[in-house]
Amino acid sequence: MPTDKNRVPNRLSREKSPYLLQHAYNPVDWYPWCEEAFAKAKNEDKPIFLSIGYSTCHWCHVMERESFEDEEVAAALKRNFISIKVDREERPDIDQIYMTVCQAMTGQGGWPLTILMTPDKKPFFAGTYFPKRSRWGRAGLLDILEQVTDRWAEDREKLIQISHKITGQVQFTPDNQLSDEPPAAITTQGYQQFRQSFDKRYGGFGSAPKFPTPHNMLFLMRYWKQTGEDAALDMAKKTLQSIYRGGINDQVGFGFARYSTDAKWLVPHFEKMLYDNALLALAFLEAYQATQDDFYARAARQIFTYVLRDMTHPEGGFYSAEDADSEGVEGKFYVWSPAEVRQILGRENGDIYCKVYDITESGNFEGKNIPNLIAASTDEFVLKLGIEHRALLQLLDEGRQKLFEYRSKRVHPFKDDKILTAWNGLMIAALARGAAVLGESRCLKAAEKAEQFIRHKLQRSDGRLLARHRDDESDFNGYLDDYAFLIWGLLELYRATFQVVYLSRAIDLTHQVRDLFWDSQRGGFFFYGADSEQLIARPKEIYDGAMPSGNSVMAMNLLQLAAITGDSELDELAQRQINVFAGSAAEHPRGYAYFMTALLYAGGPSSEIVITGQRDDPQVAEMLRLAQRQYAPGAVIIYRPEGNGGEQIEKLAPHTRKQRSIDGRATAYVCRDRACREPVTETAALGDLLQ
Repeated sequence: MPTDKNRVPNRLSREKSPYLLQHAYNPVDWYPWCEEAFAKAKNEDKPIFLSIGYSTCHWCHVMERESFEDEEVAAALKRNFISIKVDREERPDIDQIYMTVCQAMTGQGGWPLTILMTPDKKPFFAGTYFPKRSRWGRAGLLDILEQVTDRWAEDREKLIQISHKITGQVQFTPDNQLSDEPPAAITTQGYQQFRQSFDKRYGGFGSAPKFPTPHNMLFLMRYWKQTGEDAALDMAKKTLQSIYRGGINDQVGFGFARYSTDAKWLVPHFEKMLYDNALLALAFLEAYQATQDDFYARAARQIFTYVLRDMTHPEGGFYSAEDADSEGVEGKFYVWSPAEVRQILGRENGDIYCKVYDITESGNFEGKNIPNLIAASTDEFVLKLGIEHRALLQLLDEGRQKLFEYRSKRVHPFKDDKILTAWNGLMIAALARGAAVLGESRCLKAAEKAEQFIRHKLQRSDGRLLARHRDDESDFNGYLDDYAFLIWGLLELYRATFQVVYLSRAIDLTHQVRDLFWDSQRGGFFFYGADSEQLIARPKEIYDGAMPSGNSVMAMNLLQLAAITGDSELDELAQRQINVFAGSAAEHPRGYAYFMTALLYAGGPSSEIVITGQRDDPQVAEMLRLAQRQYAPGAVIIYRPEGNGGEQIEKLAPHTRKQRSIDGRATAYVCRDRACREPVTETAALGDLLQ
């Protein structure tokens, strides 16, 4: 294959997206999504070939090698189509619309996403991966292009009719029907659905492939906290433990892969996504808060080690993903043979490491080995190997570090180094929670630095958020997820630091969300703003898939902000948000796990904790730490400093004006379900109230 230096670049070479740049030397005459492409299609009377993917997508790479690097395919596309490439992570608005079309037309979706459509952006054909030529019962790309070319020439009106019908009939927004079910009935039904689909042996829900979907565990733990249903907590614990012990967890370098191809979490699809790791860190931290089991704290710390080491921009933002492939082979970077391990660790220690981590001569993945702890935990190996517990852990950790150093000399998978506001918001939330719960200063420093990065690099002078930064350029108006996830991160930062600037910024961004995204006629938030490019539809998303939806997260954000500030407008907006989408959630609650956490918050016991006193008072710090580390998902915590600074929080939360220190001492005010207890001035008394 010729090198890039010997090939002519196409228009994508001027883009910033790593995914588009991967295709910059294809012989295909690619355009980015732009008016020039659509004008050319109209002028030349050609249909559009739209291909959507992302840089770490394995099957996107396969389709590129088979078709988009092929001169015959490139010639067919240039002759009869205008070809457009889209990075779904830069333009999730485009991806969401055409993925909805694909799922409606074919019953399934995925990437690469392949769409054929008219010059006015209306689709008449949809699919995912296609080989160059038909095989194994799957249509080939060249055959599809030839058939569509003939139909465009001979029966174009029929294709146009199909495109109008699809655009008119595909449902891009939920029905918005009101639910007859009370919130408690919806969350109970959701819990029952999780129980029915729970894999008792390996954790998780349903069959392979298995995705971590950490917000499922957030819902189950909060459901347990509110109802006392131990089975809900047990399902969350079992799933988190199984994910941690599996090959989906990089046991050598840390960080979790996107999903497991099998039921027991052994063989991952090796790409690592920032959002998965942020959400898993939050789930492990909540499990630690709920159980006080150090296992979960250790798991969260390892995620943070991975992200801060491998996924952090020098100025503070977080990169998006790491590829599954290296040297063109999926998983090659991550797998081992027993001989390699013994060579690096020595025979005796190597044999122990191989026994513990299931590294065998026969292998567990294509003749090689993915290290894992599925068969037994390290605690169980203490008995099997007759080694003292601390000595075994030290041996394994020293071995892991040596293997990591050795592995670092291998060819690394490609890193997608663009910085997305939405995914950074999630990681800021996770790191800030880590700082509050674990007391880790590195987490707080990284969260605050990332927030500053977004403020300086991804927010225009008029306050409008942008979605993507790379190579000193920020672009694309921020989507609902960018706002919702960043507000979540800011709320966690406030809870970790009690710096009013973070709360104030969360409120300002919430007002922007209302102005830019709110559907004033039917309620709920649109995915893209009123000031953005208007596409063939303006979707609303409530389904909680690999990530929680922006609407679900905004429901929780609004509830928390209303509780902190006492702002009745935010409270009304939160209630309308819940009412608008409750009907959709009631149809299949398990698909709306994070929305159900908002239902739990709205319908369950709530607490407001206000702690007041001098900033340098050790007892104030002690009370704040106690409140931060309690597992109280239905509580908000406010710090009102005595003296200078008190007026800032009073401006945002006027109800705190009367909550003053008693006799100059640190004082805690606790209200539960709108009934306030007597203020307390002792940390132990606050602990009793929080219990």
